[in-house]
Amino acid sequence: MSLLAWIVVFSLVGGVLSVLAAALFLAFSERLRTRALPHLVSFATGALLGAAFLALLPHAVAAPGVEVHQVLGTVLAGVLVFFVLERLVLWRHCHQDACEVHGAEEPGRRPSAGTLVLFGDGLHNFLDGILIGAAFLTDVHLGVVTALAVAAHEIPQEVGDFAVLLHSGYSRAEALWFNVLSSLTTVVGGVLAWMAFGWLQAALPYVLAVAAASFIYVAVADLIPDLHKRVDRRALVEQLALIIAGVVVIYFAHGTLH
Repeated sequence: MSLLAWIVVFSLVGGVLSVLAAALFLAFSERLRTRALPHLVSFATGALLGAAFLALLPHAVAAPGVEVHQVLGTVLAGVLVFFVLERLVLWRHCHQDACEVHGAEEPGRRPSAGTLVLFGDGLHNFLDGILIGAAFLTDVHLGVVTALAVAAHEIPQEVGDFAVLLHSGYSRAEALWFNVLSSLTTVVGGVLAWMAFGWLQAALPYVLAVAAASFIYVAVADLIPDLHKRVDRRALVEQLALIIAGVVVIYFAHGTLH
């Protein structure tokens, strides 16, 4: 299979298939969704952190002629950029089945939150596609692991996005259709990364550093605060076990593929 085919297929895994999995998840009872979502978020946290620290960053710092301080400085800059994006309400996503939607709306009129979620999701997915493409340009195995980490995060994220869209007045069919369209920007980003291989090659270690920054920021600023909402000891044990499971899956996936 050609490199472009790998990128397109796994961009679809990270984008469109995650949306379809989230849509299928919504078919479950509300009680089951309420119980399962926190577990998905815990697992996604471990998968993102595992991909960042065990796959992306090692490849970035191991590239020939790369200064470790420059790579880590890129990670720091990336975290700050994502902080700014979140402050602009373009990056943060809901990972719950009941999401808060700001702003009173007239009856029959769709709240701006739905449009904002779609725009932010499209931007987020586009960048995910670039990061997946850059990972494949570095190493096919790294690309697979990166796409798996993206998919692990996208499923609970898309469930939350569906909730916002439905609350905003979209029908289930409209919410699914617009989410699928938004997820296709992942493929666009991946193909653009492949087309830019010539000039992107020297910058690949730093693109991987930005990918690591994205995963770290989403895990620490977006997912972990949701986990802190459950304060009992049983929740702590469950969350820690699932976070470790996410890390272990990435560790063995990366090791086995190599």
